This record gives sequence, C-alpha cells and structure tokens, in this order.
Amino acid sequence: MSKEITSRSADYSQWYNDLIIKSGLADYSAVRGCMVIKPYGFALWENMRDVLDKMFKDTGHQNAYFPLFVPKSLFEKEEENAEGFAKECAVVTHYRLKVNPEKKGALMVDPESKLEEELVIRPTSEAIIWNTYKSWIQSYRDLPLLINQWANVVRWEMRTRLFLRTAEFLWQEGHTAHATADEAVAETRQMLEVYADFAESYMAMPVVKGVKSANERFAGAVDTYCIEALMQDGKALQAGTSHFLGQNFAKAFDVKFSDKENKLDYVWATSWGVSTRLIGALVMAHSDDDGLVLPPKLSPIQVVIVPIFKGEEQKKMIDEKVGTLVKELKQAGIKVKYDDSENARPGWKFAEYEMKGVPVRIGIGARDIQNNVVEVARRDTKEKKSYPIEGLTQSITNLLDEIQQSIYDKANTYHQEHITKAENWDEFVKLLDEKTGFISAHWDGTGETEDKIKELTKATIRCIPLSNEQEEGKCILTGKPSKERVLFARAY
Repeated sequence: MSKEITSRSADYSQWYNDLIIKSGLADYSAVRGCMVIKPYGFALWENMRDVLDKMFKDTGHQNAYFPLFVPKSLFEKEEENAEGFAKECAVVTHYRLKVNPEKKGALMVDPESKLEEELVIRPTSEAIIWNTYKSWIQSYRDLPLLINQWANVVRWEMRTRLFLRTAEFLWQEGHTAHATADEAVAETRQMLEVYADFAESYMAMPVVKGVKSANERFAGAVDTYCIEALMQDGKALQAGTSHFLGQNFAKAFDVKFSDKENKLDYVWATSWGVSTRLIGALVMAHSDDDGLVLPPKLSPIQVVIVPIFKGEEQKKMIDEKVGTLVKELKQAGIKVKYDDSENARPGWKFAEYEMKGVPVRIGIGARDIQNNVVEVARRDTKEKKSYPIEGLTQSITNLLDEIQQSIYDKANTYHQEHITKAENWDEFVKLLDEKTGFISAHWDGTGETEDKIKELTKATIRCIPLSNEQEEGKCILTGKPSKERVLFARAY
C-alpha cells in the first residue's frame, strides 16, 4: 500500500481526498469551496463529455449556450424552483470596482454601479432558457425542441468536497420542449436510459434506475427520475437525474404553441443533467489503497510503456522497438504513452502510473526485445504476465476489454451483495449502522414519515426502483400499509 494515501479502512473520507490530490485529478483553489481541475482530471472529464455528447446527438439533441447570469425577476417566475434554490444562489448586485481612497492599493465596490436588477449566477438554467424558448416556439412545427448545453453552474454550498460537492462545478443540462405529456415523459425516460447506459457501459458502475419521492424531487418538477450508485463505503451517490417538468415552466414563462387544430396550449418540458460529480463516483466506486482504478473506456491513458535500460545503446534499441509498437497501438485506437523521461527511475514510474489508475503498464528492456516479449501489468488485479511482441496490439485490445468487464463485474458483485431487506425499524437501524448499503424497506408514502426517518437516521429514500414488484407490507416506522419497497441509504 502506498504510504502517501490513507487507507480506506482507516478513514474513507481522507482516503478519497488524498487520492484526488495525489493522483493529480484536482487541487484546492484560492476561492472558498471551488476547486482547480488539473489536466489529468480534465482529460478524464473530456472523455466522459465526448462519449455523452455523442449519445445526446445520437438521440437528436443539439448543443447551445445560454448566459451565466439570470435576472432575479426571471428566476422568481417558477416559484417552486426559485424557493428550492434560493439558499444556494450567488447574486451580482454591482458591476464595477474603484480605488479605495482610504487604503492605498485596495479596491472597493463603486456604490454608483449598483444594478437596476440583481443578477443570479445560474444554479440551473431553466429560467433563462424558458424565457428564451418563448420566442422560439409558436407552432407544433417548432416541436420537439431538443437542446443541451455544456456549462458551469454555481451553488453556494456550505460544506464542500472535491468533485462531489463544490460551489462551482461543470455539467451538462438538457432542456427540451414537447407537444404532449407522453412525448415529454418518453424523453425523460430515454435520457435516464442514456445515463444508465453510460454509467454501466463506460464507467463500469452499476446503478439502480428509479423515481424520486416527492420530498427528493427537483424543485419545479412533476417527477424526477434518477440513477443511484453505491460507493465502497456503503453510501449511495446520485449519479444523474432526468426531470419531467410538466407544464410548470411553460406556464410560468407563457410558452404556448398552436397545435394541428390551431388550438393554443402550453408546451410540456423536461430537463436532465450529470456533472463532474461523476469523477468522484468513478473514484469511489473502483479505486483502492494504492491509487485510482480507471475503466479503460474512460482512462486518459489506457497503456503506458516504461523502458528499462542501461546505457544509451540499449535505450536506442528500445526506442526503435517501442516506436513501432506505439504506432500500431495508436492505429488501433488505443491511448498510449511512452514514458522515456530521464527524471525518474522505472520503479517510481510504475508506482506513479499505478496511482493514476492507468489500466495497462508495459515494461520493456533489452533482454525482453531479444526474447521478443514484454511484461504486461494490469492495474485492476495487479497481475503481471509476459506477452509476445508479435500480435501485441491485438492482445492489448483484448486485455483492455477484459479489464473493463472485470471492473464492472467486481463493482456489480459488491452492488448486488449490498442491497438488503429490512422488515422492521430495529432491523433497519442495525443495517444502517453496519454500513450495509441500500436497504429495501416499506414506507407509507408520506413526506412526514420520510422526514422523520431522515431526522432519526440521516438516511434518505434514494429512489423507488422502476423495476419494483408490487408487494403488500407495513411501513418500517409507522406500521401503516405499503404496496412496494423503496431504497433507503445514507448518501453523499
């Protein structure tokens, strides 16, 4: 185990923070609650973004960009949304600074630059987008309107954690308009499936697809669908949400369309988003006490080659052989790095790339070339094996696929083993204290009971699974009748 990282068993929270910093994903910044995403972390986000962007475009969506600032009067128009985000909003009140005459070198707000209307820095973009859609939509011919934007948002969090909860974060937010409720619900469900497919096929992270309780749904939504993942400490993490907004925002911003019979009606809306929180999920779902474990499909570097040599003659021979290998690997679409830097020994490099979670490491020396083999180490299992240089590209391609599947299988085994049924309150509390993960239990369907359970245990209803079977039972807290189980967990 690396001495640089606190072990998961000793302090899971510190392990996570150590790993984010030591692996070079992010750093703290001079701005309270905000982080610097370093090149390695941003490369990981770019890989996620590129895959998702293609998935969005393949389902008919287009990208656009809307302003960072939202006039306060617009933000107030959808009351539930405004109230839901009010405590997290940063607000711009002035537009200019001036030199402070009483303190040399200091600046002060110019009182004469007060804005006529305060501007909210977007915590989410429904208000500015739906105000814009009013001029874009007149007829059924303008529908559906399928827009996504990649942006930053600001939510003034009091307690922050790198990637999981920061005052500013990067995300995408889809905002669509439809002629019927059925079309909007179908869109909401479709994007939930896109997120689930991405989480499982690319992040190698199993998820539960479900719908949120009324207490947990997005402010201003009729229904919120979500994917919920389980981290290695037994806590849940909401990895993505897709909201059916009904006609709430259309009515708030007076967005109407004329249908085929020339009748006016309000459009039906959705919004959906995932953020850089996915990087935190990826770290906590797979990594170990020696560093990151990254699924090959998203890793910024899939294969690293480290030369082992004595003297320039051996180095020259290795460079020549590796040059051919790198070319072949790149032609096969593999992201490969040849680290022949002279500022560190091979052993240090091995540890560094282990820390960074590079799926495959290849060590090659002069004797390996003579024997026409290389040593290949896989990050997920730490296994080492000699492979013939001939046909190596195909061998590595197959190995990357095997690693991707292996990482998913391991996470899925943990996921399945940590969904436990609770039949009564004592059992429920005991399971929570054992950090069991998801607890499947009956609930009477009321917000009051949900709030009381949260108050007593800090556990929340993560979702009502879409795959739920109807089952008669009694609420674990009140004993009142229940027709299905819901998933509870403590969560990030």
